Amino acid sequence: MGALVLAQGDEFVAPGAKDFNLGPIFGEGTFVTKPMVLAVLAAVIVGAFFLLATRNLKIVPNRFQFAAESIYDFGRNNIAREQIGAKDFRPFVPLILALFSFILVNNIFGIIPVIQFPVMSHIGFPLALSVLVVYPVYHYVGFKRHGFVGYLKKETVPAGAPGFILPLLTPIEFLQKFLINPITLALRVFAAMFAGHLLLLVFTLGGEYLLLEASAALKPVSVVSFAFAIILTFLEALIQVLQAYIFALLSANYIGAALAAEH
Repeated sequence: MGALVLAQGDEFVAPGAKDFNLGPIFGEGTFVTKPMVLAVLAAVIVGAFFLLATRNLKIVPNRFQFAAESIYDFGRNNIAREQIGAKDFRPFVPLILALFSFILVNNIFGIIPVIQFPVMSHIGFPLALSVLVVYPVYHYVGFKRHGFVGYLKKETVPAGAPGFILPLLTPIEFLQKFLINPITLALRVFAAMFAGHLLLLVFTLGGEYLLLEASAALKPVSVVSFAFAIILTFLEALIQVLQAYIFALLSANYIGAALAAEH
């Protein structure tokens, strides 16, 4: 964090969106950035965690196996089963579990010392998960179950809606189901990670500026700024878990809605 510009002359320069645009790691002419490396690292961590935890399963699990089973049970029963339904949820458990775990690790990177960057604060990453993974899956299963015309009718023509309102309601439903839903799914986690990390930057860099650059009378105020940064870190950790849960929950909800017989 200290590498960011703290002041211009004697004035504090507040962090902003520009501080999230991290350049190539290996210099100009390359395209590999820190968020890319972290995303790959997150995938490796998630894969290695479940592989190691299930390599030698025991009836009485050790702590490592218990942690993996708890995460699996949460993704399977609390998210997939509840949102998709007991009849259809099983094929989608790996997807929901992977989404939750992958997003969680990428979010938690934001409060890990040295790393200190939530990958989902770059809109491209949650948008890729939403548009390239979740969106095709739930529409595919919907078309497969109900047929092309049947699925479009189910999604865009609410049952029981008066006929005179359908010319207005149908385009709105189409835009919501086929355009707005995948975008808002990505925006939720992006906005939360971006705003949370920006607040941490403001209080951390603000405290550093007050401590190092401000007048003697203002230096004690740096303690307050650092205290808020610590409090916000714990709050951010909670939000990081919640946002991973919400993304996985809504993904399962969309799949369940696509499979459902009614709108």
